[in-house]
Amino acid sequence: MANENRGAEGASEAAGLTQELAGFVLDTQVSDLPTVVIENGKKSILDGLGLALSGSVAKSGELVLRHVADLSSPTGAATVIGSNLRVPARFAAFCNGVGIHADDYDDTQLAVAKDRVYGLLTHPTAPALPAALAMGETLDASGAEVMLAYHLGVEAECKIAEAINPRHYQEGFHATATCGTFAAASAAGRLMGLDMPTLQRALSIAGSQSAGLRENFGTMTKPFHAGRSSESGVVAAQFASYGWSAAGNILEAPRGFFKAAGGGYDAGAIAGKFGKPWTFDQPGVSIKPHPSGSLTHPGMTEMLRLIEENGIRAEDVRRVRVGTNSNMPNALIHHQPQNELQAKFSMEFCMAILLIEGRAGLAEFTDEVVLRPDVKEMIAKVDFVVDERAEAAGYHLMTTYIDIELADGRTISGMSDFGKGSPANPMTYEEVAQKFRECARFASWDMGKADEVVAMVARLETLPDVHGLMALLRRS
Repeated sequence: MANENRGAEGASEAAGLTQELAGFVLDTQVSDLPTVVIENGKKSILDGLGLALSGSVAKSGELVLRHVADLSSPTGAATVIGSNLRVPARFAAFCNGVGIHADDYDDTQLAVAKDRVYGLLTHPTAPALPAALAMGETLDASGAEVMLAYHLGVEAECKIAEAINPRHYQEGFHATATCGTFAAASAAGRLMGLDMPTLQRALSIAGSQSAGLRENFGTMTKPFHAGRSSESGVVAAQFASYGWSAAGNILEAPRGFFKAAGGGYDAGAIAGKFGKPWTFDQPGVSIKPHPSGSLTHPGMTEMLRLIEENGIRAEDVRRVRVGTNSNMPNALIHHQPQNELQAKFSMEFCMAILLIEGRAGLAEFTDEVVLRPDVKEMIAKVDFVVDERAEAAGYHLMTTYIDIELADGRTISGMSDFGKGSPANPMTYEEVAQKFRECARFASWDMGKADEVVAMVARLETLPDVHGLMALLRRS
């Protein structure tokens, strides 16, 4: 009788949220994607491909290639972007996930609820796109099928991140790593044609691989999280397809993901919400104009505006005050950065480099620049504090107040809730294409091939397969 009761309880739970997600992943068609979702998604796909190129020449890129070379099965069907390697799908997902997130230049999910921190939910493309590309290339899927799988993964990831209790992130989990496993499993499972119970098991296997801690921000392990989550999702889908057993209710179960990793979740933020609305429609996804933590971007956008409109020169700056809500210093933890990775999570560096150089791109986020005496001197002039006005505005905003005290006694002030690239101030496809080309140049890529990628992504849903696209992203 006891066994029968447990079975009945399990069946009841399996008919819940995890099953709803699996049904959404399996039943949604390309025709269900709104035009705005397709067009916004193409910008993030192109963005992700460019970041995988630039990330391939990061130190972490060199190390992941060494890792692949050490494997017993170094050959396969899936492309490691920025290299001449083709490897099994799981390893391509890992390498490309690391590459996309290597420079912390990838897109970010916007929060809906006020207690969900804006910009601190997930980087949706880094886990979802590599899994969709790797499995799509391996299975000869069409561009439309890969695009749909990517969107299904992003939607799963973002809705899960929005629903889990905020303590999940606040107390140390990296949501891109944890929620990203479900994105990759959803994308891979859809392309593999898994049936409902098999996909539920894939999601469960993904949940048991869900990991990543924020203490590793500012190190190579942060992009490792993104790569591992993408790989884990692919592995989960593959093992489920073999017949590997797992629970069918991993999201909502009493000992499942939401309870164990967050202490609970808001059912109203996820139940019945997959694709209603799509995340790429509302609230949208933000694309980064600078290779730094997204919480720096409203301040950086406003600082650039103040510099340009007021002709501010570095030598004229006496002091800078940057005021935000209390969650932002919780992530931007490096106040005196010692390398490029720490600088990405340093509000002080981001303000300082704009005042000195008037720009903050891949070339500015290097160890050599971070350690320059003039940069260190300017960093010492920046006070990064909690501002009561920003705190009152809510954590779903990135409200940033800036006061620049000049040597002549004047104080120039400004405020911004959103940065360039957010849905409130979006990039066009051509602006994202320019960022893609910047990344390609950084990777010493053939610019003719780069232009072909830009054109091909624009018509992704018409491609009979993704082999031509991926060939343009391999070194010859």
